[in-house]
Amino acid sequence: MARMPDGPPPPPTVQKLRIRYAKRGRLRFTSHRDIQRAFERALRRARVPMAYSAGFTPHPKVSWAGAAPTGVASEAEYVEIGGTRALVPAELAAALDGSLPADLDILEIVEAATPNLMERLEASVWEIRLPGVAPEAAVAAVAAFAAADEVLVERMTKNGVRTFDARAAVTAIEADAATFVSAGERGVGEGDGHGDRPCAILRLVVRHLTPAVRPDDVLTGLVRVAGLVPPVPPQVTRLAQGPLRDGSDATPASVSVEALSDPLDPDRVAAGSAGDR
Repeated sequence: MARMPDGPPPPPTVQKLRIRYAKRGRLRFTSHRDIQRAFERALRRARVPMAYSAGFTPHPKVSWAGAAPTGVASEAEYVEIGGTRALVPAELAAALDGSLPADLDILEIVEAATPNLMERLEASVWEIRLPGVAPEAAVAAVAAFAAADEVLVERMTKNGVRTFDARAAVTAIEADAATFVSAGERGVGEGDGHGDRPCAILRLVVRHLTPAVRPDDVLTGLVRVAGLVPPVPPQVTRLAQGPLRDGSDATPASVSVEALSDPLDPDRVAAGSAGDR
């Protein structure tokens, strides 16, 4: 039987809170481990009464869900925390947001009234901006990708090189155009010095499969099927995470955040129902 440390057990978890936050600007280059450290420091600064695990090396009860890769901005990141006393979510949001570094922004906090947040994150909506790519070339590449039965790509993993189908995960994809002024205008860093120029924009809905298909895998697939090679690094932003609307894999008429349901809605509904009783 495992030996337990001397002393009383840690206080129990009395409340779980789910946090939606954004990773913007230069912080898109921050690793997930550094994001975790920044949150832990902010929780201490905000004096959040965190619940801890038992054992000889207690850890704060913090659970991360579906973190975006390094180098990618996001408007829809999620983390769940456990506390030893009940807090008002709006007050915690203000305190925590003031304790985090700039460009790591709290968007919403709700009490976890239902289980399994991770299971609700079925897919992501991504925006990929391609400065210097002609919109016509992007439209043609997207058409070729969408028409393919499969698009095999390779990626180095901790277990070596893996080959998988990037096309299978993409529920919808479309190309659009914009005028690219500078990266700084969209809050993703300083301008690149190239001035105004055309910019192709890809928007896509990607299901969360195993192995995970990332935006760079789709870009690799576009190179493979259509030879689309961006002249400068793309700017990638996750716009949303959540369940595919109506549980359907059907391609939406327009690729937008409306393709997904809000994963925090069940918690709001359950909390509202409990308050009515």
